[in-house]
Amino acid sequence: MKTLDLVYSTMLAELGQRSLDGAFATDFPLDGNFVSIPVKDRHYWYFDQPGQKRRYVGPAADPEIAARVSDFQAIKDDIRSRRKLVSTLTREAYLPSPERLSGDVVEAMANAGLFRLRGVLVGTVAFGCYAGLLGVRLPNASLQTGDADFAQDFAVSAEVLDSIPPILDVLHGVDPSFRAIPHQSGKAGSTAFVNRSGYKVEFLTGNRGSDENTGKPSPMPALGGASAEPLRFLDFLIYEPVRAIVLHGSGVPVLVPAPQRYAVHKLIIATRRLADEGGSTKSQKDLMQSGILFEAMAETRRSDDLALAWSEAWSRGDAWREALTKGLELMPGKAASTVRQALLDGFGRLKENPEKFGIL
Repeated sequence: MKTLDLVYSTMLAELGQRSLDGAFATDFPLDGNFVSIPVKDRHYWYFDQPGQKRRYVGPAADPEIAARVSDFQAIKDDIRSRRKLVSTLTREAYLPSPERLSGDVVEAMANAGLFRLRGVLVGTVAFGCYAGLLGVRLPNASLQTGDADFAQDFAVSAEVLDSIPPILDVLHGVDPSFRAIPHQSGKAGSTAFVNRSGYKVEFLTGNRGSDENTGKPSPMPALGGASAEPLRFLDFLIYEPVRAIVLHGSGVPVLVPAPQRYAVHKLIIATRRLADEGGSTKSQKDLMQSGILFEAMAETRRSDDLALAWSEAWSRGDAWREALTKGLELMPGKAASTVRQALLDGFGRLKENPEKFGIL
């Protein structure tokens, strides 16, 4: 597995920090411009935005307004600079960028405040972020997707006392053809939205309590009227997410699962997919992504993180142990050997006996 040159890793870290610094709301959208208009020997600032009526801002002599105009231009200049960084990282370092619609959806969710409210990007779009996080190149086949998945813990959604704007308003800003999909249970509340081309945006949450919640949409106060699909094992995935950057536009700061949790979680859910329609293909993709992350983390000397995530999952009970064991059995031979060796190295560093965690 080829690692990323240090110069590109440094560039990515700079982009991530600058994108995070620039991720704040402004009274004046960045697709507009301030213009100075003379009126009776005095100048006044107005704001021009495509398709909107010109807005009065204030006298050009006002130092506070002048500072705001200057800051606005600095933000726009930084966006142009960040776009060049994104272009360099995707063209020269061959880091993955999501296809256009996925990138636009993630950017819209970020601008709406989803990640500020501790939402987590999951699924294949999140997987693409691990190239930069781990400093490796990922195979293109592992990055193909036709949807965007987001998750949020129910307790977080209930306790933040805040919400993103109405979810359909956010999605219609990307594509007016998005519509809510009625939940298959017949219960009120949509957990997924689709556009005319079949692109799906789905919201997920951990299954609270018991399996009684499975198959029923969970209301999520912070998701702008959207509900979320409760899934087993998801709480493990989204616990303590990490910051990452989606290489789209000028860079989109997001939260994604810790890579070791993603790797172990994919191994688990690969066993759950087999009973679903089309599950075999999805299961194979889960196993491929899991194997890639195990290899990448072993190559970058993070095997102890993998061992810690594995031991945490193993300690959660018989169902978890069965899924981990079966997932490892489903791995192709070479990939299974890579996973086992990574875990052996990790448990060795932790001075733990791998046998009690089902590795030997």
